[in-house]
Amino acid sequence: MLLPHPGPDGLVWVPDQVGDGGFVSGGAWSTLPTVLTVACEGGGSVQVTMESQGAQTASLTVDCPVGTAGVGSATMAPGVVLGSFYVGVDASGDTIRWAATVTQPE
Repeated sequence: MLLPHPGPDGLVWVPDQVGDGGFVSGGAWSTLPTVLTVACEGGGSVQVTMESQGAQTASLTVDCPVGTAGVGSATMAPGVVLGSFYVGVDASGDTIRWAATVTQPE
């Protein structure tokens, strides 16, 4: 497992995917910060973007080493992510494994 379950602060947990992908969710509170965390492995990298209400809220690149996980995250201030959101993952190769969480710590 690349990332553990985020617990009660979690809005989304994607435990294990391979290659390109993404996910959509809702329920983000405007009064809390939002943290997007992505881990990957397999050699290469993943380019991750997050959008909410038609605007890009985060973009990050995570290096994906062989044999261990690379981890990256982006923290958005309260009010940046409102309600629903989309996260897209563009992997540099079809064998890149990745996982993601979106949390709103209180």
